[in-house]
Amino acid sequence: MPPETGRTDRTGVVLAGGHSTRFGDQDKAVADLAGTPMIRRVVDRLAPIVDELVINCRDEQVSAIDTALEGGPDVTFAVDPVPDRGPMAGIMTGLRAATGEYAAVVACDMPFVDPDLISHLFDRAADHDAAVPRLDDQWFQTTQAVYRAAPMAAACERALERDERKIIEPLFDLEYVVVDEAEIHDQAPLSTFENVNTREEFEAATRRLED
Repeated sequence: MPPETGRTDRTGVVLAGGHSTRFGDQDKAVADLAGTPMIRRVVDRLAPIVDELVINCRDEQVSAIDTALEGGPDVTFAVDPVPDRGPMAGIMTGLRAATGEYAAVVACDMPFVDPDLISHLFDRAADHDAAVPRLDDQWFQTTQAVYRAAPMAAACERALERDERKIIEPLFDLEYVVVDEAEIHDQAPLSTFENVNTREEFEAATRRLED
C-alpha cells in the first residue's frame, strides 16, 4: 500500500507525446495492436509493479488515450505545457507529475516491455539517481529506465535550457548505474526494448502477439 503521506514508492511514466511521423496519419499510441491499443499493452504490463501511472502526452491526445485505457488501471495525465519539445521534455513533464521517489519511464511504443526487468531496474536504482540499461552496442535505453524523479526532472530542465536534445545528456548530471546486456539477459529477453515506429514493425508485432 502507498504510504499515508500521500507519496507513492514507485511510479510508471508512459511517454506518448510524439507525433508518430513514421507511422502514418494515426497516433500509434492508440493503434489497435492485436486487439488492444498499444499504450494499453504498456500500461497493463507496468500496472502490477508500480503504485501509480502517469501518461505524458499532448493536450489533444488526452481524450483518445483516456478512451483506449477505459476499464484499466487508474492513470494521471501529465500534459506537455509546450508541445513538440521532444522526448526529454516529455520525461521532465512526466516525472514532475510523479509522486513516487523513483519512476520507470517507458515509451508507449514498447509493447513487449518486461515487468521483471523494470522491477530489477527499480532495485538497482536504489540509492542512486537512475538505473539505465545499456546494450553491447553501447546504446543507452533511456526510454526504458528508472530515474529518481526530482533529480532527473531538474537535469532535463537544465539540458533543455542548454538546447540539448539527446536524452542521454541529463544523465551526465546524475549519479547513475548502468545495467549491461549480460545483466539484462538474467532478467528479460532483449525484445523488451523493441519499439514500434513503422507500419511494418506494427504488423510484425501483431503477428507475434497473435501467434
